[in-house]
Amino acid sequence: MDKLSDLINIGKIIEKQLVQVGIKTYSDLKNAGSRNAWLKIQEIDSSACYHRLCGLEGAIQGIRWHNLPKKEKIELKEFYDLHKIVK
Repeated sequence: MDKLSDLINIGKIIEKQLVQVGIKTYSDLKNAGSRNAWLKIQEIDSSACYHRLCGLEGAIQGIRWHNLPKKEKIELKEFYDLHKIVK
């Protein structure tokens, strides 16, 4: 896959944001991890939501984020709640 948008859960907008924060390949995303990638995106887009975090994790695992194990979704939600920007 040459483009991040070829990954499941990653559309053109998220691809653009990932590239903007220095994540240009699947390997970059996998090495950064979903949490770190999401934190970087949040720095440039305060509307980065829980679903975007799950989408990044699903992209790393190669599955739709809806199909992430329940335990993993709970852990991601806890991480999101700790790091979200409150407006």
